[in-house]
Amino acid sequence: MRRLLLPAAAILALATPALAGDYAGIVRRFDQEQGFNGVTLVGRGDRVEAIGVAGLADAEAARPMTATTRFEVGSVSKWIAAIVVLRLVDQGKLSLDAPISTWLPDYRPDNGKVLTLRRLMSHSSGLPNQIDAARKADPAIKAVELDQMEAVRRYASGDLAFAPGSAWDYSHSNWILVKAVAERASGRPYVQLVRDEIVRPLGLKDSGIFRGDSARDAGAARGYAALKPAPQPKPSPMPDYMAMVGGYYTTAPDLLKLMDGVLDGRLLRPASRQALLTVLMPDQHYALGGRVKIPTIAGQPREAAWEDGSNGGFRVLARRVLADGHTVIVLSNASFDYYKLGDLGDALMEESYR
Repeated sequence: MRRLLLPAAAILALATPALAGDYAGIVRRFDQEQGFNGVTLVGRGDRVEAIGVAGLADAEAARPMTATTRFEVGSVSKWIAAIVVLRLVDQGKLSLDAPISTWLPDYRPDNGKVLTLRRLMSHSSGLPNQIDAARKADPAIKAVELDQMEAVRRYASGDLAFAPGSAWDYSHSNWILVKAVAERASGRPYVQLVRDEIVRPLGLKDSGIFRGDSARDAGAARGYAALKPAPQPKPSPMPDYMAMVGGYYTTAPDLLKLMDGVLDGRLLRPASRQALLTVLMPDQHYALGGRVKIPTIAGQPREAAWEDGSNGGFRVLARRVLADGHTVIVLSNASFDYYKLGDLGDALMEESYR
């Protein structure tokens, strides 16, 4: 298996080889010692400082990884979904704190009058995780497509486990319901909402919503449980009704562009950007669709957007220091250990301050 790390100067003409070389040593070590397979990016603001590529995007076809290989981002899709919802809030089509019965009068009335988008998107709604329970009981339903409201009736209409706002539970069913609200309020399917509200305004080149197996699309990585001693594919099909849960795909450069446009740009109005970053459940560092943490980086506490995701063999992290735009993105398609992935991200972030 051939592995290489290219400075961003060689790919996007945006970095000096000496700077990229420092990052190269870190990625090379994780490659050689831990078997990292994927793409890393270090950036500041909207500028790429270095991109590393290691291994294969498709082991069966011996297709190498590239800087623009597309990856599923797993639960980072929830952060994307929160951004889409906040765009609709900015347009006056949605409210974070109105009962969802405002847009779904046909939804279960007792839940509909107390559930809000703010509580659903912060996993503090009390809505039980019916979809995960159903998928564990019958894995075959992972590939079954459903109308959105039928999915809501089956998997997002259970009795509340606690009063909204009183506790936290990471429930995918929340996002099945949020998707129904966003589509009803906007009159557009979610795939179009992502295209209209994120991809086109930010000029993203290789991002959007997939359904089924993302590896069917050209330029996409294939997910694996392991690559040695022989490749073990690990697909995890994503039906359309779960698109907010885990249906977003992107590349490392596109994800940097998105983080810059959302957190430092004009995609959201100031109030919505603040809502996206306001931690509602402190024990979990959870805001809307993602986390905000204040870790010690380069010897100082620094507030950062803190996004993680997984699906099948895909593992993803994206970190951005809010004050100065230092950003690290790590994308892997071979079930790379979560803790090792975090160690790699931490090492790259530390190096960005040297």
